[in-house]
Amino acid sequence: MQEKKRICLTVAYDGTAYCGWQVQKNGKTIEGELNRALGELTGEEIQVIGASRTDAGVHGLGNTAVFDTCSRIPGEKFSYALNQRLPEDIRVRESKETAKDFHPRHCKSRKTYEYHILNSAFPNPVKRLYSHFTYVPLDVERMRQAAAYLVGEHDFASFCSAGSQAETTVRTIYGLTVEKNGEEIVIRITGSGFLYNMVRIIAGTLMEAGCGRMAPEEMEEILAAKNRTAAGPTAPACGLILKEICYGE
Repeated sequence: MQEKKRICLTVAYDGTAYCGWQVQKNGKTIEGELNRALGELTGEEIQVIGASRTDAGVHGLGNTAVFDTCSRIPGEKFSYALNQRLPEDIRVRESKETAKDFHPRHCKSRKTYEYHILNSAFPNPVKRLYSHFTYVPLDVERMRQAAAYLVGEHDFASFCSAGSQAETTVRTIYGLTVEKNGEEIVIRITGSGFLYNMVRIIAGTLMEAGCGRMAPEEMEEILAAKNRTAAGPTAPACGLILKEICYGE
């Protein structure tokens, strides 16, 4: 019998039509589509393990998933074969054989997300699925000042939605920038890992600072409170994109 090998996939997807990454009983998911396509391809019952369980409506350019298979298909060829069996809004950007003990959620990594905001008088229908629209003017400099308080290692309990199963709410943010290009504002955040809804709550809170509803220095009090009610609202899913996951130190 062919010995099992572990294959690593880099997956991109438009999350608009899906109930998130993780398999659910009632609704299409990214994980479910990958499992289906792999089953058709290999004849095996396969369940992928994803690095980030993105929520309904969240997009991904570089999520990581692994699976074990006895298939003789070379690791680098899985991407071509799977893309013929996946819907157009999911694509495997790369596939390769990896170490048998590599686990995408248990290895040290840096994850980078972007949150896109369309800040204009009127919505842009072309961008409606990939950015959050607000007509309320946002001061990018105030958003940057607020963001600076979150860089480093902190207890992010105030930025975590109820229902999280995390053992600890301490996380490290390596970088957090706010840039404006025309009518679009992009919040880019890189960290060791993120709590449930953490990036969207950070985005919602930075927008509160940007529109003047809170002072940037209030971020210190929000962190110290360790209470979800202290932070701003959870920004809508459509503006969030998982850009990349880098493994190693």
